[in-house]
Amino acid sequence: MDGDSQDHFRRREIVLPGRGDGAMAALDFGPRDRAVDLVFLHANGFNAQTYRTLLAPLGERLRILAVDQRGHGATSLPAVAEGRANWYDLRDDLVCLLETLDLTDVVLSGHSMGGAASVMAAAAAPDRVRSLVLFDPVVMTSETTAAARRGELTDSPLVAGARRRRAIFPSRQAVVDAYRGRGAFRTWPEAMLEDYVAGGFRDTPDGEVVLACAPEWEASNFTSHGHDTVAAFEALKRPVRILKAEIESTCRMDARMDALAAAGRIAVEVLPGTTHFLPMERPDEVRAALTLATGPGRG
Repeated sequence: MDGDSQDHFRRREIVLPGRGDGAMAALDFGPRDRAVDLVFLHANGFNAQTYRTLLAPLGERLRILAVDQRGHGATSLPAVAEGRANWYDLRDDLVCLLETLDLTDVVLSGHSMGGAASVMAAAAAPDRVRSLVLFDPVVMTSETTAAARRGELTDSPLVAGARRRRAIFPSRQAVVDAYRGRGAFRTWPEAMLEDYVAGGFRDTPDGEVVLACAPEWEASNFTSHGHDTVAAFEALKRPVRILKAEIESTCRMDARMDALAAAGRIAVEVLPGTTHFLPMERPDEVRAALTLATGPGRG
């Protein structure tokens, strides 16, 4: 199902066979008659619309599909946190999307969790992927992955913060007012904050709004690190460019990642002065990286 929007994108719902009831929601930027150039995935707790102002200018030339991952935004696929151990569900959703839409020669890109899902999907379906551009992707060390498999990541501050996150507000404007200039949002432009709230809350029957990403699902993304993202990098034979935050990056460069960088298998660049929210802080540099990755070479 497709729908037109006044916000430089078309809203879509894409049924993913075998991935459970419901559908994956997406924002479709750019010319309808052009093959998809880029698939973009958001960070944990966010949604595709958060990145509207980042991606819309690229839609003047490129076809871009920005998706809401399972448990986020307008996507209605099942999101069951209990018993979840890794992000392979997100990987498999993305692979199924590529197969369902028969996408080939695409650039995969993502921020944080979206970057990790992108590289794991590219390793699983390399014939559909041209290259990757990742923005401070979540890459855990082998020790952290082992701890996650033992169930030892349940008490981190990130998990506690997600679980106590306020889920219901009287209006979207009340959310914007509550978040503006605080915590993770302190470095965000106003338009990106407003877009995050627009796409990240749902209306309730009594006139309030509720988080689309339930606190328990957000928390499960902080505890379910039993996947091995580095193994996906090691298996992948496609160009990979990583723009890494300078401050409190989630892209851990352990010995395995350092070896990949030394061998030229991945290109890692630290953006000075940036935090984990570098797409919000340096949108021009992020767009430049995406522009370079998507052309020339495509029709």
